[in-house]
Amino acid sequence: MFILLAFSPPALIAQLDRALGYGPRGWGFESSWAHQKREVIVITEDERWMKLALQEAELAFQEGEIPVGAIAVREGRVAGRGHNQVETLNDPTAHAEIIALGAAATSLQSWRLCDCDLYVTLEPCPMCAGATVTARLRRLVFGAFNPQEGACGSLWNIVQDQRLEHQIELTSGVLKRECETILKSFFAKLRETKERCLSG
Repeated sequence: MFILLAFSPPALIAQLDRALGYGPRGWGFESSWAHQKREVIVITEDERWMKLALQEAELAFQEGEIPVGAIAVREGRVAGRGHNQVETLNDPTAHAEIIALGAAATSLQSWRLCDCDLYVTLEPCPMCAGATVTARLRRLVFGAFNPQEGACGSLWNIVQDQRLEHQIELTSGVLKRECETILKSFFAKLRETKERCLSG
């Protein structure tokens, strides 16, 4: 024991010193990271899908579109995806939700998406909210609120209107900060470009 200590590096000596204090129950060495506080990041299922919707929003940003993305999910798999393409397609209906719903209907060969959930980075407008009801979605999850034209709680709540034939389970505010950040970045960049053009 003493010969080992005499030729051992300081770190090993420190570990052996601790081991001596364990008594008959502690024959192993205690690694230095055993007592370090480790941060564990837990991601929910909703956050997982919303992150994919944010990837779609990023594509819209790169294309110069308002960065909104949507993912349609069925039984744990992506059934359809989309991002804003209003400017690209010169189509006022080419919102992320409409494109994702259309892609899901095509892949599932049915316009009735009763067992599908839709994840969208921004609270849907009246047109898109109406489309989700028509598609008979099971659940709608969105990130950022849309105080200007939100139709899922902000100005109206079309998706849960009891006067309609179908109502949708609704969850709001998932990854809200991330969804707001990409929108703010886009409009800040847009304002900067306009100011640069005006200043010559």
